[in-house]
Amino acid sequence: MATASMRTVRLSSRDVPALGQGTWYLGEDPARRREEIAALRLGLDLGMAIVDTAEMYGGGAAEELVGEAIAGRRAEVFLVGKVLPDHADRRGTVAACEASLRRLGTDILDLYLLHWRGRHPLEETLAGFTELMTAGKIRTWGVSNLDLGDMAELVSLPGGSAVAVDQVLYNLTRRGIEWDLLPWCRRNRAGVMAYSPVEQGRLLRAAPLRAVAESLGATPAQVALAWVLEQGVAAIPRSGREEHVRENRAAADLRLPPEALDALDAAFPPPAGPVPLEVL
Repeated sequence: MATASMRTVRLSSRDVPALGQGTWYLGEDPARRREEIAALRLGLDLGMAIVDTAEMYGGGAAEELVGEAIAGRRAEVFLVGKVLPDHADRRGTVAACEASLRRLGTDILDLYLLHWRGRHPLEETLAGFTELMTAGKIRTWGVSNLDLGDMAELVSLPGGSAVAVDQVLYNLTRRGIEWDLLPWCRRNRAGVMAYSPVEQGRLLRAAPLRAVAESLGATPAQVALAWVLEQGVAAIPRSGREEHVRENRAAADLRLPPEALDALDAAFPPPAGPVPLEVL
């Protein structure tokens, strides 16, 4: 699944390319559908095998778009879906997954996440995940936007230690997880996936990042993505345009020298203490 030069991350028992593709806001503009499908397919051509989506995105429109993009290529994809918190009791989790599978045109998800914590007890969501795994509809499960306390509670539950991933907001301007959550995930062999790794584009205007990028002959987006990958974290930038997919893919081949990492630490310092988990 991974190309020779692509960094990989361990998700559950599988090594997958660390740089993938997000789909938040894709599928919502019919005029851009062909362009967005072409972009997703190009990403697969370039080895960006993680495709992350959710029932929330466009009320299922992103899943339908992904389904069309990966038709005939399912074996190339590490497909990630998410259940909304309001659906995340046992029965609701199963029903939501089955609906997502229909929209995606597949019979199995590689990874299924609780999108964020809501009113349903974690035990109920775990029961739904277990039922889906037993039925062969998901290969593994994880969570999104859960902080350290949530994760500690999760792994204390029967079966909770099997959590494969915590997908969280993480980029140069959102480094709070480095204080406690990221080390905890490493100790407990839970993968970390970063959504909004370029802060929905806002980070790219930062002068220090632009200076580092210029010194390396790279773009700000490439440096920001390469920095996330340097932390051993998977990144799932969204792009609906082929030129942006090519730009993102080049980040996987960029190695940041010590002086660049030092400059980024100076401009975007790591946390000096606990920071509440940030979300978008």
